[in-house]
Amino acid sequence: MKDGFVRLALLLALASGVFWCWHYLFPGPELLIRKQLAQLALAASISPNEAPLARLAKAQRLAELFARDAQVNVEVPGRADQTFSGREEVQQAALGARALLSTLQVTFVDVNVTLAANKHSAITHLTATADMPGERLPEVEELEIGFTNVDNAWLINKVQTVKTLR
Repeated sequence: MKDGFVRLALLLALASGVFWCWHYLFPGPELLIRKQLAQLALAASISPNEAPLARLAKAQRLAELFARDAQVNVEVPGRADQTFSGREEVQQAALGARALLSTLQVTFVDVNVTLAANKHSAITHLTATADMPGERLPEVEELEIGFTNVDNAWLINKVQTVKTLR
């Protein structure tokens, strides 16, 4: 009886170890998309006293998260609407923001990922917050971000604000 219990415990431990390793080595699309969003928030944020070379590198990293034909349309009340087409325009906008702002802290909360039936595209709905210098309250916007799987990498192909009641 004791031998059977030990064998069962070892089998369960082995099975859970294999399960954990499988999910660690081969994460699902939703986890990969969430990691991309974390990278996006990190690349969009600006640290105080960021070196010029670091600013350029982060803008380039941000652009690499987007598909070549990405479409970005962000409408923030009280500010100019921002529309970008393509990875290069996204990078130029990121460089422009870095030239104007001394700090910026971007975070994404309430992330909801919906995979398409073909598992090659996804839509995320989330709330983006941006703490900017000189603002008492953070800017908060609901966004819809579309992803597409290009060569086993989840890239952003669409960003747009979700119009809400204010």
